[in-house]
Amino acid sequence: MKSPLTVLSSLVAAGALTAAPAPITSSSAPYPKDAKTTIERLDPALDAVLAADASVENLGSGFRWSEGPVWDPAQGALLFSDVPENRVYRWKEGAGITVFLEPSGFTGTEYNGRERGSNGLTLDPQGRLTLCQHGDRRVARLAADGKSFETIVDRVDGKRFSSPNDLCFDKAGNLFFTDPPYGLPSDTKQETAFNGVYRLGTDGKLTVIAKELSRPNGVALSPDEKTLYVGSTEGKEPFVKAYTLNADGTVASSRIFFDGSALMKSGRGGGFDGLRVDAQGNIWTSGPGGILIVSPAGKHLGTILTGRPTANCAFGDADHQTLYITSNESLLRVRTKVKGAGR
Repeated sequence: MKSPLTVLSSLVAAGALTAAPAPITSSSAPYPKDAKTTIERLDPALDAVLAADASVENLGSGFRWSEGPVWDPAQGALLFSDVPENRVYRWKEGAGITVFLEPSGFTGTEYNGRERGSNGLTLDPQGRLTLCQHGDRRVARLAADGKSFETIVDRVDGKRFSSPNDLCFDKAGNLFFTDPPYGLPSDTKQETAFNGVYRLGTDGKLTVIAKELSRPNGVALSPDEKTLYVGSTEGKEPFVKAYTLNADGTVASSRIFFDGSALMKSGRGGGFDGLRVDAQGNIWTSGPGGILIVSPAGKHLGTILTGRPTANCAFGDADHQTLYITSNESLLRVRTKVKGAGR
């Protein structure tokens, strides 16, 4: 198993993490078309969710590794992480990109690693920002003062998590999240015996959803909340897995929903990291080449080819019909013909 620093060194070599932060630049309206991005259309069904003349815009750049986007309707803005920089940025129409929260994932004084910040972000049913914090090894909530944090969960059976990565709530307020070791410093021993997928119920009960994935990452629920999708970023497991949930949140069955092995072998870079689901049940997931759009039946409809390693995406705007993409050093967006489901 590669250490987090070995993985991160590989990302640096591949250009997924810049060696040093660049100045953050915000684009001005009208926003420029992203020069690196093209749209690959593999099935006519893509036309129902992404217009034939859809254009991907570049809203800003200069990030080390942009991640974890979430639309905050209360602010009318997008929030997203820069994991190595330990910040959450905010993008708002007319205001551009500003620092929203620092620190975002590590509040201590010494961290011997490179992924200390927050990763996945979401809003709980009350609209409060909830963060996967690598450095502090927990899922936390932003406190009412707007700068401190309240721990939601940081242990399983008395053992500390490695580095919670991505998360989502269902409508009832139950929390699902993943815990791979990407943010665990090289001088820190992993306490858990597996890299888990978890459910924290509104009753406070923590349940292991899955423990068989080497690197569980992005997580999202189907519109009816009966299926949990989990992306795997392990090179030997290049797929999105689907878990059929019972009414109490336990797993009834599981299957590989989409296998990206052929795409990986074709030379396209990028793993199945963050993902979102639209109101029609299509999955929009980072993966080999950029953002893949996959039907509820598992058919690959097309890809937003970003031309760079791409971590995550989220639906936003007042109508929830714009896909925001955290793509390495840049923040991108494209209008869709379908609304996002959930946060």
